[in-house]
Amino acid sequence: MLRLLSGLIPQAGRAAAVQVVTSELRATTAGNALCFRHYASQPAPSPAETGTTKVLINGEFRESETSEWLDIRNPATQEVVSRMPIITNSEFEEAVQAAKDAFPAWRRTPVPHRQRVMLKFQQLIRENMDALAANITQEQGKTLADAKGDVFRGLEVVEYCCNLAPDLMGEYVEGVSPGMDTYSIKQPLGVCAGICPFNFPAMIPLWMFPVAVTAGNTFVLKPSEKDPGAAVMLADLAQQAGLPKGVLNVVHGTRDVVNNMLDHPDIKAVSFVGSNAAGRYISERASANGKRVQANKGAKNHAVIMPDANPEATAAALVGASMGAAGQRCMAISAAVFVGGIGKYRDALISKAKALKVSAGHEPGCDVGPVISPEAKKRVEDLIHSATQQGAQCDLDGRGIKVQDYEQGNFVGPTVITGVKPEMDCYKEEIFGPVLVCMETETLDDAIALVNSNPHGNGTAIFTKSGPAARKYQHEIEVGMVGVNVPIPVPLPFFSFTGWRGSFDGDLHMYGKAGVQFFTNTKTVTTNWKSADAAIGSQAPGLAGVGTNDS
Repeated sequence: MLRLLSGLIPQAGRAAAVQVVTSELRATTAGNALCFRHYASQPAPSPAETGTTKVLINGEFRESETSEWLDIRNPATQEVVSRMPIITNSEFEEAVQAAKDAFPAWRRTPVPHRQRVMLKFQQLIRENMDALAANITQEQGKTLADAKGDVFRGLEVVEYCCNLAPDLMGEYVEGVSPGMDTYSIKQPLGVCAGICPFNFPAMIPLWMFPVAVTAGNTFVLKPSEKDPGAAVMLADLAQQAGLPKGVLNVVHGTRDVVNNMLDHPDIKAVSFVGSNAAGRYISERASANGKRVQANKGAKNHAVIMPDANPEATAAALVGASMGAAGQRCMAISAAVFVGGIGKYRDALISKAKALKVSAGHEPGCDVGPVISPEAKKRVEDLIHSATQQGAQCDLDGRGIKVQDYEQGNFVGPTVITGVKPEMDCYKEEIFGPVLVCMETETLDDAIALVNSNPHGNGTAIFTKSGPAARKYQHEIEVGMVGVNVPIPVPLPFFSFTGWRGSFDGDLHMYGKAGVQFFTNTKTVTTNWKSADAAIGSQAPGLAGVGTNDS
């Protein structure tokens, strides 16, 4: 059963919408629902206290000894729901040492056993989906439906790890020379680390540590300082599933903790998802220290709409892909390129965007929740303002929206900007809000040139009924993930998440076969057994008694 971290789900009269419906996890006080997580190593917290986010070191969830704490706030209300420690240097060293000490035994653990841990882990995630989603909505702000999707897309990676053995196989060639054979094997690296963003607090950790540990590594995970609760809950479930002490450790902090990860000599590889600036910094510093790095960075994902696309279906897809999860997705469609003009699509876009309900993520019927922070809200609104100042038209303006009962929330309403040009800031920057910028080109070749001239290459989509147009686009576009009438083409885990160009640093992508390669080294062995050297009919030295009743 899930043992929950203490943390308030506030707002009188709204508690029922976010209560966790599990057998052990509810304690209701007047007007508030108190969801708390307690561990075998700790007493349950008092119902009166605001919770603290625990660290996980060597199998023990415990309070940090730090004197520095950050408030975790509900983006819809600004209320403090938990407090997160900025761990001490000694705690970080202890976490890495625990992972290092656990590695020799864990790498010797048979692959089928590691897979069975993942099988139990996925079961526990399914059983606690509601609790995880409620925490994500509380700390990150996305709707409960989006929060469950967040968990589910990570769960798919765990399911992939339940049968990881085929992707851990090496290769064998017999007879490369008389009496000689050559084969390759995949071996784990050792201690690996993951640095996670705020926008997918369950999915991104599950992209990282399940693949790493199933491949035989140990792991140190740093969740986002904005919404660490889901990652800690997942770590608790992984412990319950059978991960031994020290195989997974969870640390908290900001820049200093990241730097410690990038500099520590015992950490062999670093996985990262986040912004351009942070990704470049992490990639450069970790690489300079001889570490393997995979860094998924920013994006500007384009949808190209051909004149033959269905207006209603295309508009629905564009609105969902640009404004779902409040636009805070690295695969969000933030730029729509209309070949031949926006004309017949404009009205459908505006009407569907206007129909979206903006509210706190747990409210029934909510389509768009708040962005993560007041600073994020200001940045989104500033970019909308810059568009109008630079000559674009704001056909639907979500600035200044007021949500009843949530006046302090970080809300930006659905926004559609037309007449956008490549030199405008709203196009050059990743907005990370519920904003769709609309551009026009005369031909498909012009649209392809526009997309390819953008420095990012994460995801893209084309909407058309023409097979030749779709094939031309997928062949010529310089983007790593392409959807044909699919707005957000995130691959399932038996493929890999393959961002290109400015959206990715490294050469081995996350999850799938590339992810397994990232977390393993290939060792090639050549053997030479000459028949003339064989001790036919006699025992080799040191094997006396082997195969007898005395052995």
